[in-house]
Amino acid sequence: MVANEMHMVIVTGLSGAGKTQAIRALEDLGYFCVDNMPPTLIPRFAELLALSGDGVRQVGLVVDIRGGQFFQDLFEALRYLDLNGYQYEILFLEASDEALIRRFKETRRRHPLSPQGHIMEGIGEERRRLEELRGRADKIIDTSDLSTRQLREQVAELFGAGGREKLVITVLSFGYKYGLPLDADLVVDVRFLPNPHYVESLQGLTGRDVPVADYVLASPVTREFLQRFLDLLGFLIPYYVQEGKSQLVIAIGCTGGQHRSVTLAERVFEALRQYKDCRVTVKHRDISRRAEVE
Repeated sequence: MVANEMHMVIVTGLSGAGKTQAIRALEDLGYFCVDNMPPTLIPRFAELLALSGDGVRQVGLVVDIRGGQFFQDLFEALRYLDLNGYQYEILFLEASDEALIRRFKETRRRHPLSPQGHIMEGIGEERRRLEELRGRADKIIDTSDLSTRQLREQVAELFGAGGREKLVITVLSFGYKYGLPLDADLVVDVRFLPNPHYVESLQGLTGRDVPVADYVLASPVTREFLQRFLDLLGFLIPYYVQEGKSQLVIAIGCTGGQHRSVTLAERVFEALRQYKDCRVTVKHRDISRRAEVE
């Protein structure tokens, strides 16, 4: 990969203005992100990515006053990027004094330039030190009156290929005998459905095999449950998207995670692919485990 094939977004600005949320939004958009990167390392970091050939073409870096004396090297690093053809943009985040003071008090964190607790003095000094960098910024966002969701939406509109970031939905089948998925947002238990494990010809198959899927879906209870569950998801998902949720894990569990949950997860996955504001994947956590008893 050559230098001009990579796009770098350098996130900087005032402490408390929302840089952490901005870099998380970039990460959700598929950017390879590093927080608190010392500016002296940026040239070498850019070289390594350009030479790696691993397809990393979108990079997000947070560079701010936390770098201490290393922060002064940022302009030299930017000069290197310019001379060597690296494409980058500077996103500068700022907010009013009132908003910044309120945020520091709410989080009970000290301003990095006022370790003794004089927040206003630290804010003033930081504004002075960042004045030149602000003048070089390609994009400036004032976060004074923005919620976290609104900030993330603005970042997505500025740097996302399709504008607003998409909700990433993972439909996950699992077996209760192996424990609940720790990252699940919604969990549904389908152990009440007809169990293929007790049909000898189906025991060695999985829910992805047609005979098992036909057996599970032949039950009127299964069909009614599936329709009601999809109706519920149809109600919830647009509100998750509106709220700015970035990830949703829908976990569907049966006893062993090989038959019923797999069939249902595949059907839910197919149904949810219609949502344009979402990226949907399906995973089967326990499908390769040795089935003992369902």
